Amino acid sequence: MIKFSHSTYDELTRASHSASVLVFSCLIPNHSFFAPPLKNSHIAGLLKLEMLKIDSHTHILPKKMPNWSEKFGYGDFIYLQHHKKGFAKMMRGNQFFREIKSNCWDPQLRIEEYEQFNTQVQVVCTIPVMFSYWAKPLDCLALSQFLNDHIGKLVAKYPKQYIGLGTVPMQDAELSVKELERFKKIGLVGLQIGSNINDENLNEERFFPIFEACERLNLAVMVHPWNMMGEKKMQRYWLPWLVGMPAETSRAICSMIFGGVFSRLPKLRVMFAHAGGSFLPTIGRIEHGFECRPDLVAIDNPINPRNYLGQFWVDSVTHDPLMLDYVLKLQGSKRVMLGSDYPFPLGDLEIGKFIEDMNLPKKTKEDIFCNSALEWLNLNKKDFI
Repeated sequence: MIKFSHSTYDELTRASHSASVLVFSCLIPNHSFFAPPLKNSHIAGLLKLEMLKIDSHTHILPKKMPNWSEKFGYGDFIYLQHHKKGFAKMMRGNQFFREIKSNCWDPQLRIEEYEQFNTQVQVVCTIPVMFSYWAKPLDCLALSQFLNDHIGKLVAKYPKQYIGLGTVPMQDAELSVKELERFKKIGLVGLQIGSNINDENLNEERFFPIFEACERLNLAVMVHPWNMMGEKKMQRYWLPWLVGMPAETSRAICSMIFGGVFSRLPKLRVMFAHAGGSFLPTIGRIEHGFECRPDLVAIDNPINPRNYLGQFWVDSVTHDPLMLDYVLKLQGSKRVMLGSDYPFPLGDLEIGKFIEDMNLPKKTKEDIFCNSALEWLNLNKKDFI
């Protein structure tokens, strides 16, 4: 006997229109029966569930939020207009920012969508536009706590499906450290931050106590590009997202390397979104700059930037098997993890299907799909099986 959940059985029956078939005796609660003819290849895909899959990079919002601009009396904070069933407009002050669907806030719908790609666990964090580092620190703290409490309740209700990362008012280190300590107590295991904080690089000394606290509290860190350089001057062609984001992530990595953050905090576990942006493809240029102009580059850290490959994590959001293969060669499979940027259109919304289709050793796939993320987050596989 093979046991299937209701949703898996429904999936199987949808695939039953084929001459190449198998017949399974299926057992679900109170019903034992023979399933209709099923397609061999589809069953094979559905039965890959022995490999745990964790999506390390997804975003979520509460369905309902206050109008923060009205609450605080200033600023273009994000709020939601639920203008039709299953959709909402993200409004930035009075300006339309983005339309989102219910998979941005409905936890059960998200689980069902992930089942289609045999992915059991989602690491969830807020959408970077919610960071609000420009706001008054106490107001940003109130917003951060609202978002963190929402994620804390989510992971408490669905401990095998969701892992939570929090957000903090990075513009105020003292408030940030207190919020790190608080959100760890409600079940969050890491922190998501932007690639710069109000145009200041991550190596600035004012941010060091936050990274120091993350290391002390054993919290993972995810760096997501935001507040993209040159954004106002390249609005056409979606260039802030296509060009600015990869550059921002490289900016963050270079800042943390050259500024000595990794050297000073060797146990800090940091992941950079979108496969590290343009850092890995340009490591040769970065290294050459370090070697030919140490008077400009090596002023705070004498260690070659190439030596840091494999000391931080990246996700798999490359949309390109050749690029992912290159990333794996530089980083090693234990420092590359499945990521999608779900539920947004620029993400890998087939949740690693292109990785499944690559001719990679099973151990490499297992590292990408779960082992790397578990090490980054300092979690145990048995808690999700």
